[in-house]
This record gives sequence, structure tokens and C-alpha cells, in this order.
Amino acid sequence: MAERIGRVMAQVAMVMNLDKCIGCHTCSVTCKQAWTNRSGVEYVWFNNVETRPGQGYPRGYQDQERWKGGWRRTATGRLVPRAGGRLRKLATIFANPVMPAIQDYYEPWTYDYENLVAAPLGDDMPVAPPRSLISGEPMAITWSANWDDDLGGGEELGVHDPIVRRLGEQVRFSFEQAFMFYLPRICEHCLNPSCVASCPSGAMYKRAEDGIVLVDQDRCRGWRMCVTGCPYKKVYFNHKTGKAEKCTMCYPRVEVGLPTVCSETCVGRLRYLGVVLYDVDRVGAAAAVPDEHDLYPAQLDLLLDPADPEVAAAARRDGIPDRWIDAARRSPVYALAVQHRVALPLHPEFRTLPMVWYIPPLSPVVDTLTGTGHDGEDAGNLFGAIETLRIPVAYLAELFTAGDPAPVTAVLRRLAAMRAHMRRVNLGQERDPSIAAAVGMDGDTIEELYRLLAIAKYDDRYVIPTAYGVDDADRGAVEEVACSLDFEGGPGMGGMGGRPPFGEASGRPDPVGVETFHALRARQTSDVRARGGPRRTNLLNWDGNGRPDGLFPPRDGARDRREDA
Repeated sequence: MAERIGRVMAQVAMVMNLDKCIGCHTCSVTCKQAWTNRSGVEYVWFNNVETRPGQGYPRGYQDQERWKGGWRRTATGRLVPRAGGRLRKLATIFANPVMPAIQDYYEPWTYDYENLVAAPLGDDMPVAPPRSLISGEPMAITWSANWDDDLGGGEELGVHDPIVRRLGEQVRFSFEQAFMFYLPRICEHCLNPSCVASCPSGAMYKRAEDGIVLVDQDRCRGWRMCVTGCPYKKVYFNHKTGKAEKCTMCYPRVEVGLPTVCSETCVGRLRYLGVVLYDVDRVGAAAAVPDEHDLYPAQLDLLLDPADPEVAAAARRDGIPDRWIDAARRSPVYALAVQHRVALPLHPEFRTLPMVWYIPPLSPVVDTLTGTGHDGEDAGNLFGAIETLRIPVAYLAELFTAGDPAPVTAVLRRLAAMRAHMRRVNLGQERDPSIAAAVGMDGDTIEELYRLLAIAKYDDRYVIPTAYGVDDADRGAVEEVACSLDFEGGPGMGGMGGRPPFGEASGRPDPVGVETFHALRARQTSDVRARGGPRRTNLLNWDGNGRPDGLFPPRDGARDRREDA
């Protein structure tokens, strides 16, 4: 078998459990504060949370007949960028016509707060009218990155969802059948990225060591072909610097073993980070399978079993360190996507082989069954109700499996079986092996899935090895590393013509993590506060019982004199 394994590469990937997303946008705000809170990228959201059904951000990005993103398979079986090859790019290199306009994103704005104190005395209360951050002129607010939230999947915006238009009568907007769920999105860091193939200057590249897709700011010439080429529209143009920018998977944090900012701050703990190993020699063939319904299983087949000794030997042969192989064995992404088969890729029909996976939502079925007087956690009721979910299986299939409902139904049945099995466990009832057997699992496997999805600890959700070249003995000495945007006059940590990157009046910028990454990790995983640090209560490992010291103010109102740990 070792001879049949091609070149092995490692990929840092992510899984998001949509059942846990509450749409709080904390991930979006913290990512914005860390990476795009500066001039020229006011409209940019490396992470955004969309309401489904809805138009998404930018508006209607999924409609590739309009935006020409991703890959197209020719009659001869070759993959070519949907936007066209080299000749078409050369013909439109100075004026790319297939790209979202600012109206498809939104015109960023601020408020004229000075008017509140400078307005002349009058009978009416002064207000702070919105002003454009681009032109400085007064403007009317008509659209933004999270605009769909205001209508919660309603017909006014839902009918413009490209998936809804494609499904036609299968999705009806009536009060009785209303549904919505949240879909957080970042760059997919694809195995077959069309943005990289679309860049004329070679500025877009996929890192060999961890698969993260980045933009070389020195080489970027602002052609914006990458914006067109990305079918997820997660590459943005900085109109101040004339450079493309995108999600970096927080690689300065990942390199020292810390999760991304969006994962770290997620309120629902719905994100998982881990390493997967794949056979790079088979990527092209997997992305070019004729039937779009075969893209999801073809992508799964690319991922190698790190527990296989021959795979581990091939990985070592190709220069992958042992600690990365060990991290791949413990990877929650591999467990959820391959072993348990509950995580699905977003729009595999784009043929980019995305590496951000999603567990589809199941929650509404329980509420629906309970509301009709049935036991919402009973396995038989759950299995029977999956085909009549308020969130149509056909809609989820268009998102995650190129329209094939079978894999989505299989995932929902596994999640339903887990709920029914664990309900019996939690009530002290005898385990029913038929529940697990109905979905091709056993009781131990279901409980393992439950521990990973429901009560996973910090180190189980984020299994991230340190960067190449960092020996185990040196891991404690690793400090923050530089950002690719950090160069003289550039848009990053010290750029924008000497202006600070975290706001025009923020002064000299602090490092990315504010404190060293290892100090941050120690503080966030410790059960006690750091000596001399601010008062803090760690809830990451709290089981919900009792009253942790420091969680609430002292009953007598006196100052807490607890000794530093």
C-alpha cells in the first residue's frame, strides 16, 4: 500500500457545528478587531455569520452563473477556472467586469456624533446621521454584512437566496413553515483553491506546511482576479493599498499551537480545529469527477488515515514531523468528517475541495415534535420526522452535498440517534442497542461522538501542533511571529503610511495577541488567575455545579482578598 500513497501533505482544517450557533457574531467582531479594523477594509469581514435562507455576503455570492467563481469541468475532463483562462484574464486585466461592487458588499459608514453637541438650539432632539466612510458624505443605510438578521429568513430577502431560487416550490415561505439557521463563514483554505489559480502575479499561494492560503503583499498587484476566482467571495480588495486581503486562519496563533481568534472567542464552542493528512497527487482527479454528487465522497477519499502505519511512514518520508502525525491521529476534524461522517463541506460543486466542514442543524425537529405532543427525543419519532424537517433536507443538500440528499439524511439520522441514545443514558434507562444499529453505529461510538460534540474540553476541540522547525524542547520559548502584512508602508501591523492598523487614533499598535501566545494559552486554560494579573474566573472546565470562587461578587460586598494562585 505504501507504493500507492502519493505525496502526503498536512492541512489545518476546521469543523463548525451549526446546531450550536446562536448568531451572536462574537466571532465576526473579534476577527474584525484583530485583522480588519483599519482604513481601507472597513467593509471587509474575514468571518461573517449569515442567516439562512438569505442572500449571504456579498449579496448572492453563491450564484456562480453571475460571479464565475470556482472551477468548471470541460467535456474532456479538465478543470478550468469558471471565469476563463489566461487569454480572458489578459483581456480584462485592467478592468475586471465580473466582481461584486461596493453595493453588493455595503458602503461602510460611521455616525456624525459631533452633530449631537454642535447642532444649533431647536425644538427637535439632534441625531447622529450616518456618513460614508469612503466619501464622508451623508448616506442612507440600505444593506450590510448582517442585514438578513433583521428579517430572520423571511420572504423579503429569502426569495433572493440563490438556493431558494434553484429549489423553487420545494421551499415555501409561509408562517407555518418558516425556518432559519445561522451559517458562519471564513475562507475555506481549499485543497484546490481557484483563487490561487486565478492570480496573474502569483501572489496567492497555499502554504506547503499547513495548507493555509495567504496573499503575498509584496507580489500582489491588485488585479483582483482572485476576488472573481473565489466562489465563496472570501478574498477582499483593500482600496487604500490596492492589495488583496483574506482570512489568514490566524496563522501566527496556529504556528504556536493556539486556535484562531474566531474559535477562541466562540460563545457556543461550535468550532473545532485539527490537522488532516491527504494525498496531494490525487487532488486533481478528486476535484474533476464527472458527477457533482461524487465530489463529497471523492473529497473524503483524499483524507488519509493517520492511524495507518503505512500512512505515517509515507508522511515521515515527505517531511511531516511526528508531532503533526500524532496531532492528525487526535484531530477532531478527522474524527467528525471521516470517522463519524457528520461533517460536510460547503458547496463541493465549486470543485475547490473546501477544508471548512459543517455539521448540519437538527434542533428544530425536536421542538416541532414536542409541540405536537410527541416525544421529541424518541428515536422512532426523530427518524420519521427527518424528511419533514422545517429546515428542508433539500436546502441543506444544496449547501453541503451538491444537491444529493442522501449524505445529509445520513448525518441527521446519526445526530438523531445520538440524542435518543443519550437521553436514555441521562435518564438512567437501559441502553437500546437498536438505536445505534439503525445508523450503522454502536453505543460506544455514539457516546464518543457525544463527548466530542457536547462536552469536549479545550484540548479536545483544538488539536494544533506547533510550526515546523520548532522542536519540542523549544516550544515554551516560541513567541509571537510577524504577520505577512507587516512591512514598511503596507496594510498590516505597521503600515497604512505610518497610521496604526487598529484604528486611526489607536496609537502604536500592540502585537497580535497583546500578550505572548503561550501566556495567553496558560491564562485561558488555567483554573486560577495568573499572579499579579486581573481578576478572572475560568469557566472552560466548569461542569455547571457549585459556585466557583470569583464567579459572583462577595455576598457581603467586601473586596475579595483571595491570595494569588
